[in-house]
Amino acid sequence: MFLSWYKNFSSQAHQPFFTNGLILFILFILVFFFSYSSILVLDTSILIYHAYSMIFIVFSQFFLGFLYVVFPKFLSQAEIKPQIYMTNFLFYFVSSYGFLLSLIFSLDIYILFMIITFIGQVLSFNILYNIHKKSIVQMKKDTKWILIAFASGIFANLLYLLSFLEFTYSYLLKYLSINIGFYLFVFSIIFVIGQRMVPFFTSAKVQGYMINKSKYLLEIVFALLFLKVILLTFFPIKLNLVADIPLFILFTREFIKWEMPIFKVSAIMWILYISLYWIPFAFFMSILESLNSIFELNFIFQKVVIHTIALGLFVGVLMGFGTRVVLGHSGRMPYANNFTIFLFIFIQFVALFRIFASFSLNFQGNFLLNKTIFSSFNFDYIFFINLSSLLLIIALILWSSKYLVILLKKTKPL
Repeated sequence: MFLSWYKNFSSQAHQPFFTNGLILFILFILVFFFSYSSILVLDTSILIYHAYSMIFIVFSQFFLGFLYVVFPKFLSQAEIKPQIYMTNFLFYFVSSYGFLLSLIFSLDIYILFMIITFIGQVLSFNILYNIHKKSIVQMKKDTKWILIAFASGIFANLLYLLSFLEFTYSYLLKYLSINIGFYLFVFSIIFVIGQRMVPFFTSAKVQGYMINKSKYLLEIVFALLFLKVILLTFFPIKLNLVADIPLFILFTREFIKWEMPIFKVSAIMWILYISLYWIPFAFFMSILESLNSIFELNFIFQKVVIHTIALGLFVGVLMGFGTRVVLGHSGRMPYANNFTIFLFIFIQFVALFRIFASFSLNFQGNFLLNKTIFSSFNFDYIFFINLSSLLLIIALILWSSKYLVILLKKTKPL
């Protein structure tokens, strides 16, 4: 029975990687929740158990599962054989749960599992690069930029590992690693996939739709993100304006040019549209943060930009693409029913709530609020962080209750 199930489970690349990514997403947010609730005491920094785990373990696995499905299609190559991607999956599986357990039980061996994760990344890149190299199709621009983004992720992971050598700038190296991993790795991969697949899906639904995409869009985006990483890591926050203003203008102008027909498509498409719209909003928030620093307004933003992107874009695209791929590759009609639409709207509120949680530090003990209706309300930062984490866990469990079942059992949707 197990062998039959395993053969089914491993028959399509997205199934093991989506499943593992979703389960780990829930578990690592739980670890974060328990840590901030003082239920679980961790001997590691938040850069390890939250930032590193989200970038290099959770999101990378989910979108790698998607890449293993679409990469051969982009390049007109044969599907990747199960024995190849399952061998790669084994590295991620061992490293992910080994890393998680070592954190929970305070074992000083989590770096070992980070090294195994790094090896898994290198193997993943090699699989994708070989497909790219063998292809004779003329249009290989998108896959080239996916590989560049993936290589950036490998470099970021290597920097993180080197930071454990404990020298003067080890913390700065960790910070640089996280910034590269977030913007040049995960963000870049998601955007490259999005700018390729969203217009493709739209044209299949809306007759005559043609995207008006800028010729050097990916080159300009990557260059500006690279600049942002350098400014964010090594310079005062006020200088982020140099990258954020062009990024805000670029994405706003680009999405207007695309003329995405949000009212002419089904819900599964506007889920993806709205996820993309979070990008210019996030960079607008980053502009406000820089202006706050320039004018010394002392307003606290507390990581609001990265969480806006992570929840608005990353999780939104995860749900949009995830729903479509899970349904489509199990022989079902790829559409978002009322349950899925509710969950996506719920995620938007979770994102907004997490933004409010970041700003709540400004309201604690604020004498201006003592004279308003908010005077009896306790604006506790930890409470709102934990509540937003709990809401995200609920959303992921609800989504999993419908779509993880399909991945694991291939049963009809509930």
